[in-house]
Amino acid sequence: MMAYQKPKTDTQPPDELAEKILDFAVRMAGQNSWESIRLHQVAEEMGIDLQTVQRYYRQKDDLVEAWYDRADRAMLADAAQEDYQWLTPRERIHRSIFCWLTSMQNQRKVSREMLGYKFELGHLHLQVLGLLRISRTVQWFLEAAHRDSIDLKRIGEEVVTTGIYLSTFAHWLFDDSSGAEKTAKLLDRLLSRAESFNLLTAAAEADAYRPETSDSSNQQQENGSIVH
Repeated sequence: MMAYQKPKTDTQPPDELAEKILDFAVRMAGQNSWESIRLHQVAEEMGIDLQTVQRYYRQKDDLVEAWYDRADRAMLADAAQEDYQWLTPRERIHRSIFCWLTSMQNQRKVSREMLGYKFELGHLHLQVLGLLRISRTVQWFLEAAHRDSIDLKRIGEEVVTTGIYLSTFAHWLFDDSSGAEKTAKLLDRLLSRAESFNLLTAAAEADAYRPETSDSSNQQQENGSIVH
């Protein structure tokens, strides 16, 4: 079994001004729409010049990428919590995807409009970036869940996880239930279905990823006191 090691916390935080620019843009879009937002408006609202904005964001879509990067970071920070290590593979994937979504819960409308902007006709280059974004986020889900499959099994897990993630994401964008409860239930059903068809590693394999327990707990397992 793999012993739990507390992750290092000395990683460099995002640039403070870049985060403020993103916050202003998202807040302004929440009051109007993402389509209506222009970078010069954000600069004027903040009292800075466009050169400063351009230093961090070369185009409007870079703000979208930064928005989803922030969701990635929130998900990975959650996965660094010690209790995460005790979850089964299925529970980890569920928690990571749901955490990723709910980190944007207060700006769900803006998140939806950002995607609409990406997939407008004529934005083919943004759509390519969108596909890369999906792949990158799914990779982080699997890394957070400590999925170490290789070859065809790895490919299968990536394909299945991507499908579950996109289906859940699409549902969440229009989910008005309290705390995105309906989205959480859908995600659970999709993961259960995938697991029942052996498309994701069965939860029983979670023991290989759990942190070391106390000697007394290990002795209980050896004596058959704990049934899996």
